[in-house]
Formats: sequence, C-alpha cells, structure tokens
Amino acid sequence: MAVDISLGEVIPPLTPHAVSVSLPTWSANVGYEEGQDWVIGKMKTGYPRFFIHKSIQRFAEKIVERYGMPDEKAIVVPTGTIAERCRAFFRTQAPHLDPRKVRVVDLVPAPQHADARRASPAVSAILFSKEDWPVAKAFWQHTGEGASSRRAEYCMAALDEGRLVDKKTAEDLCIRKGPRRYQRGGGSIDLARNRPRSNGNDVPTQQPNGNAEGLDSTNFVEERFGRNLEASFASNAKLAIRRRIAGSLTADVELDEALKLDKDVERTRKVAGFSEDDVYLYPTGMSAIYNTHRTLLKAKGSRKSINFGFPYVDSLKVLEKFGPGCLFYGFGSSEDLDDLEKRLKAGERYLLLFCEFPGNPLLKSPDLPRIRALADEYDFYVVVDETVGNFLNVNVLPYADVVVSSLTKIFSGDSNVMGGSAIINPNSKNFGLLKETWAIEYADNYWSEDAVFLERNSRDFVSRIERVNKNAEAIADVLQSHPRIKQVFYPKCSPTRAAYERCRNANGGYGGLLSATFYSTDDAAAFFDNLDTAKGPSLGTNFTLSSPFVILAHYTELDWAASYGVEKDLVRFSVGLEDTQELVGVFKAALAAIPQPSVDR
Repeated sequence: MAVDISLGEVIPPLTPHAVSVSLPTWSANVGYEEGQDWVIGKMKTGYPRFFIHKSIQRFAEKIVERYGMPDEKAIVVPTGTIAERCRAFFRTQAPHLDPRKVRVVDLVPAPQHADARRASPAVSAILFSKEDWPVAKAFWQHTGEGASSRRAEYCMAALDEGRLVDKKTAEDLCIRKGPRRYQRGGGSIDLARNRPRSNGNDVPTQQPNGNAEGLDSTNFVEERFGRNLEASFASNAKLAIRRRIAGSLTADVELDEALKLDKDVERTRKVAGFSEDDVYLYPTGMSAIYNTHRTLLKAKGSRKSINFGFPYVDSLKVLEKFGPGCLFYGFGSSEDLDDLEKRLKAGERYLLLFCEFPGNPLLKSPDLPRIRALADEYDFYVVVDETVGNFLNVNVLPYADVVVSSLTKIFSGDSNVMGGSAIINPNSKNFGLLKETWAIEYADNYWSEDAVFLERNSRDFVSRIERVNKNAEAIADVLQSHPRIKQVFYPKCSPTRAAYERCRNANGGYGGLLSATFYSTDDAAAFFDNLDTAKGPSLGTNFTLSSPFVILAHYTELDWAASYGVEKDLVRFSVGLEDTQELVGVFKAALAAIPQPSVDR
C-alpha cells in the first residue's frame, strides 16, 4: 500500500476540506496532545471540531479586525440563535465574566444583493476576550455548531465583495431605500432572522425538514461547487441524503435519477410508518447529539440524563455541561442496568439514556431490549448513536426514540465533509410530542455546499459498507491469532456479541471499526510506527485509518479511562476498501516489527 503522509499533512492528501490529519508515529500523537512545537508547528489541519480550519480562522480574524478590538477573538457560527446559545454557555461556564465582554455580530446579506434563490451567506460571530478562548473552544468542540470551512470561505468572499454586511448596516439600507425594493424572485429578506424567510439557512418554511426544491440556482451549484449536476439544487441533495439515511434510496446513481426512483423497500428501516420525513440533518454528528439533547430538554423539562457505556468524549460533555447533569455508567454492563433499575424503582427519574451501538473504542453492544423496557416503564427517552454500527448492519431504531449518527464517517467515506443526522422513531409512544417539539426547535443549518458533497460521496455507501465489513473481519482474524496482541475488540468477538446479534440485520456485518491492546507501550509503539496505513483522527474513511485512540481522546484522563477497561496503549483501526490480502499483509508486517519478548516475560 505504501502509505507515506508526512506529519501534519491533510488526510486525504491534497484535500482542502479534509477532516483528518497525519500523525504518523506514536511520539507524534503524544507530542500533539502535549502541544509540542515540532508537531503543532507542522499541523496544516486537524479534526474540525478540535482544530479550527485555517479558512475559518482567517474569517474570524477578519471579523475581529472589522468589528472587534485588538484584545478580542471570535468564533463563527451559522446563525444568531446559535450565537446566543454560545453566550449562554459563557454565562454558565464562566459566570465571573462581564456579560458585556461577550458580544454577537450578525452578518446578513446586503439588501441590494439579497436573492432568495441562492444560498444565504448569513453567519454570526461571537466576540470575546482572548483570555476567554478556552470557553469558546469548548462550545465549538462539544456542540459541533461552528460554521463549516466551506461556509466560512463563501461568507468571507461575500464580506470582501460587500454582499455580506452587519445587521445594522442592512437595516439602515432598508430604511433609507425601502424594503419592497429588495423583494426578489418571490423571496423577501427577514432581517429579524438574519436570512431569507426559512426554517433554517436554506429551507423555505412552507417546505419543512429540508424538502425545498429549486432554492439554489443551477448556475450557483456549478460555479461554486465545481459539480456538473443537472437540477442539482442543494435542497434536492439533502432530500436524497435523507432518503439514503432512511434506507429507501440505495442505488448508486446521479441525483436527478435518484429522486425519481421507487423506494428500496428491502433496505428501508424496519419500523412501520417510517419515512425520510422523520430524518433531520445537522452540520455535524455532535450537532445532532447536542440538538437532540437540547430538544428533549424542551420536550420533557430539566432532568438529568444517563450515559450508558464508555462514551465518545464530547457526547458525555454535552450531557454534563448543557443540562442538569448526567448519571454515568462507564462499563455499560448488565450490572449497570441492575443499578439503574434499582434507582428507578426508588423513584429517580431521568430525561434520556444515551448509548452507542456498538461503543467506541471497545465495540461493546448495550442490551437495547432491556433498556427499551425500562424506558417504557419509567418514562425516559432512549437515544442511540448508530455511527459505528450503521443501519445496513444493525437495526436499532425499534428500541430507540431517537437515533443519531455522524454522517462524516462511513456514510460519506471520502473524509472531506462533515454531517450528522437525527431520526425520530414513528412508533415511539412519545412520537407526537417529539415531532411537535422538533417542528419548533429544528433549524436546517446544514450548509448547501457541504450537502452537495455529502450527497455525491454517499451514493455508493451500500457497496462500500459491504466491502469494509469483509476487510475488518479479515483484520480481526489476523490480530486475534497473533500472540503479541493482548486483546481484540470487535463486535464479532466481543463478550456482548449476543446483544449485537439481536440487532444485526439478516445480511448485516460487524462494521469496519476494531481495536487492539498490547502487552506494553513499547510493543504498541513499534507496531503503530511500522503500520503502513494512514494514521490520524476520525473513522469510517474509505481508506484504512489507524490511531492510538486513547492517547488522542483521553490523554489528560488516562487513569480514568483505564478504570473502565480502556487502556492507554489501545490502537484503533478504521478499516477501508483496500484489497483484502494486501491489507492483511500490511498488518502482518507491522506485527512482525514488534520486538521479541524478553526471556522473563
């Protein structure tokens, strides 16, 4: 395979909006976590919620230069509503701050350039003192609500060209010249909401949940996106994405043909009454989780949540920091469910139980039928993250009220665009309340250009997932049979396999993610340094991507992670589409590079 990507280079190479970065050695990963100059100085990008893309950084700096003060920084988000949530986060996380030191600047289309047929360049910026950067960065990382790099590039150009102005300037122009003058193409500018009248950035209110047709002009798509798509409006791309997530669109065809196809009844999610109307798109997977939690708080009121199983770091942070708190069950075991049942019988009540299926990085599968039974008896929501399993392999929707997923991962595969989704189960006893609350709280903030890229990337997701399943099984077999591997974590060989099998589809596999632990850090480092794959954060890529996951995700809390069986020397593998035998050879070569054990081992 001969993968050779230099430290700090984007993954995939030559990809302006890549969502991974090369950290090719064990020491480079440690150096990144410790902020060592020899690593940080070479970073051209990073995972977008942890490393703010340089185009976004440049846009934020320009906003501060134009609207701020020398001692301020800024982050950029899609809407003023999100900006106000960020200000609220400042108040809860740093109550000592003077609230006047956290300001919002809304940037809206200049009235003379406003055109409801085109994607709105509206954004908002939160300005704050440089010393308060950690609070703003935490909001960006935990919520996934920051502006995407493509949105930032487009809006920065619009600001330079005078098509994007601050809200007050736009209002003054309308007052001087009269608002009727700017009603174009059947659309009008609603300055109170900073965008053309819509339920989000691109979607007219009369077409709920992303079903708009014809909002982006064909010329706009072709000129801005570099894609030759006939009638390929961003709204149609979103509709196709939602149908793919629903399982009703699985053919690998062009967009215009895809929207004419009959539903794929074989792969449509097996829940009566379910359709793409129950699928909601978000800019990132974490945005889907954050907004699901936020929306459920609106629906049921302020109650603690439950995190069941060892969590992805920011999922737990959302439950802890954006509500009344969280009950944490890090093992996700039957004993944990016994304890939860005792608490419920004693009168404790909760908002929701959040779990991953299977978990990351230990690939454990929670007992969803038992969780569902407890939820029905004691009235809490069940939210399942299916990112790692994906719905072609597992069917978790019957046990959940809401299913969330990161579309950045295997659904996209190309590692060049972010996205997320939330799905409401129409058979949930709370379905009516959930739909009603989502109708009020949901805003489609998924940037048009990102949607176009995700739609194209996802056309062949069925064949890709089938191949990834096969390759991952082969690698699991290689690792399991080698004496220098301490333990392999994979749904097929997990002690919770029975729980996985209960949800596995008839033709489903075990997914493309697995992990392994070693007998020493030296063994792990020798293996990792000699493994000829791409190495960096993220998963679900079309190419195999390896990472010392615990070092990257939990470096400041290694002992805490170890207390839940997540060892610091764990290496995680997201298996890709390479030739199976070639990939097997790559892993065998890395295993051979582990030093021979000493006599007394």
